[in-house]
Amino acid sequence: MTRYRNGMTAEADLDDGPGLPEWLIPPPQGFVAEDLDRLPGLPLHAELIDGSLVFFSPQTAFHSCSLSLFQLELGRAVPPGFRVLRRTSLILDEDQRPQPDLCVTRFDGPRDPGHAYRGHDVRLVAEVVSADSRSRDRKRKPALYAEAGIPHFWRVENDRGRPVVYVYELDPATASYVVTGIHRGRLRLAVPFEVDIDLARIDHF
Repeated sequence: MTRYRNGMTAEADLDDGPGLPEWLIPPPQGFVAEDLDRLPGLPLHAELIDGSLVFFSPQTAFHSCSLSLFQLELGRAVPPGFRVLRRTSLILDEDQRPQPDLCVTRFDGPRDPGHAYRGHDVRLVAEVVSADSRSRDRKRKPALYAEAGIPHFWRVENDRGRPVVYVYELDPATASYVVTGIHRGRLRLAVPFEVDIDLARIDHF
C-alpha cells in the first residue's frame, strides 16, 4: 500500500499491472502538486494535469531545435531580472503542475534545484506542439496558464519543418487568452518585451 502526502492511500492490483511501481497507482482523489517532489523513480519531466501524471515522449528534431532557437533568442531579449527556463515545473494549483516547454520568469537569485515556480512568477509560457500532446498543448494547458494569470502565451506549430508562432495575450476581463498574431518567417513583438526572431534560423540547430 502506498501513502501520499495528501493523506490518501492506494493499493496496487498486481494482477492488472505486474511489475508496475506502486507510486504509479493514483490515490482516489488524484495526485497533488507536492507528490511530484516525493514519488520515487518519477521520470525527470513528469507533469501533473488535473490530478493525473503525464509523461513526455522522446523529442522530435523539430521540437528540440525549436526549443533551442527560442531559448537562445529569448535569452538575448529578456530584460534584467528575468530568465528563460526550459521545462521547469510550475505549481499553478493543488492538482496542476505542468512543465511548459519554455517560460520566462522573474529571477531574484539562485534557487535550489528542486524549486518549482508559481504562476505569479511567470511573464510568458511557450509550448511547441507535439503529436502526442496536441490537445494538451492547444487547449488544456493554455486554459490552465490563463487561469493562473500568466499574461503571455506562445503556441509553436510545425509547418513543413519551420515554426509558426501563434501569439496570445491574457484578457483580464475574461481570464482567457486572445490571439494577437500568427507569425511565419519572422517573429517581431513589442510585448512582453522587444523580440525579433528569424524563424528560419531553426535550420542552424
